Amino acid sequence: MKNKIDRADTVIILDFETTGLSPQAGDRAIEIGAVRIEQGRVTDRFQSLMNPGKRVPVFIESYTGITNALLKMAPASKVVMTEFADFIEDFNLVAHNAAFDRRFLSAELQHFQRHYHGDFACSMLVARRLYPEAPNHKLGTLVAWHQLSDNTNFHRALADAEMTTLLWLKMLTDLRVNYNFAEIPFTLMQAIARTGRSRLPSFLQGKARHFAAH
Repeated sequence: MKNKIDRADTVIILDFETTGLSPQAGDRAIEIGAVRIEQGRVTDRFQSLMNPGKRVPVFIESYTGITNALLKMAPASKVVMTEFADFIEDFNLVAHNAAFDRRFLSAELQHFQRHYHGDFACSMLVARRLYPEAPNHKLGTLVAWHQLSDNTNFHRALADAEMTTLLWLKMLTDLRVNYNFAEIPFTLMQAIARTGRSRLPSFLQGKARHFAAH
């Protein structure tokens, strides 16, 4: 893939598990999981633990189930992130709470002079606009609320990426059904996340006329 494609159904959906909340404070990624979808179909997956070169706090071990013993046997971060940079190519990227994953993706790639060229969209922000009546907009809550899966293995990277994929595809389906979209640009999903809730119906109705199914 040579150039970014402005299709919301052709993206890579990713998730990191990390040693903490901030790469600026020295936290590192310890697992990456990702799902590639092309025209709405899963075409590839990526998953790997990675040895961050530092010990993982006890809380993170308990929270994720990723222990220091497991990471001692994992490939080095440079190996994993080099492979992942090749995997994502120029695809646009999606994550739930994307600001977090974007920070870690940028930081990890910068350690090894690699870069990515796709744009990011946040499934959590889009879900807040499309589903204001949801109990909350945590990934697990939204997956259960929509009855998308009975998988409860959250806080592992590939499982979370898989669940985010189901949610992302559900949102695309609902936009097609409710507004008669024939195609949904990736840039539209970004715009939904930035649009105020009260303005969203008129915004989508206007966009749907441009991208309507005939």
